[in-house]
Amino acid sequence: MGKPLFYEVMEKPATSCIIGICTTIWFYIQKKNIGYQHVGVSYETAIEGHYWRLITSAFSHISVIHLVFNMSALWSLGIVEQLDYLGLGIAYYLQYTLVLVVLSGLLVLGMYHILIQRFKIEYFRRVTAVGYSCVVFGWMTILSVKQPSSKLDLFGFISLPISFAPFESLIFTSIIIPQASFLGHLSGIIVGYAIAWGLIHGMTNYWAVSMLGWIVLVFVFSLKRSGAYDFNFLEIESVTDPSLPSVRFMGNSRTLQMSSVPLGGIEIV
Repeated sequence: MGKPLFYEVMEKPATSCIIGICTTIWFYIQKKNIGYQHVGVSYETAIEGHYWRLITSAFSHISVIHLVFNMSALWSLGIVEQLDYLGLGIAYYLQYTLVLVVLSGLLVLGMYHILIQRFKIEYFRRVTAVGYSCVVFGWMTILSVKQPSSKLDLFGFISLPISFAPFESLIFTSIIIPQASFLGHLSGIIVGYAIAWGLIHGMTNYWAVSMLGWIVLVFVFSLKRSGAYDFNFLEIESVTDPSLPSVRFMGNSRTLQMSSVPLGGIEIV
């Protein structure tokens, strides 16, 4: 007989918080009737300066099935928080979750750039990616290297050997879900291997907090500059180099605006 849910939540606090955040965002999106094109990331929105979408796209989901599938896999992968003896644990989990969110998103955009500029495949210019799967696939990959004897449980009744789970899941989702983002899932696997093999290493609490601080700054300034959210207490002015903004604090009020983005395809990640 398994442990009561309360004890499992206490053993996986970071995973539980992330699941709570993703679920809350999903309910908010549904209640406000916000379309995926307003929160997802695409090549076109990225070059327009909507850098904040790298974060909102990762934590947003377009349907309850999409949310349940990702969160079910993430819950199973939360075992990483309990593997302190392998050099993992809660701190490691939080630190490299930040890395996975940012680097997998940037890698997807890099792949889009190559496909568009090098191979002239314009389809990828407006494809909008939404979902937490990049991070899920990254943790699958890390766990498959660090503890290959583990199992990945989905929905409580599907169990996959973790050593093959990244590529099994990549093929499985690509076949049964036509909109599944092959490149998004692949980017999570690539970044996951880079972390597991030590190619990306050295994260500490200091660097994680510093990274989080820069993410917040870029998030706020890109929201302001793109017009997606009007922070009235901030005014960003161009200086000699237009790429380097100066900031002035103006007041307290703020208003929410949703930018209008040209519609294209959608890829579920």
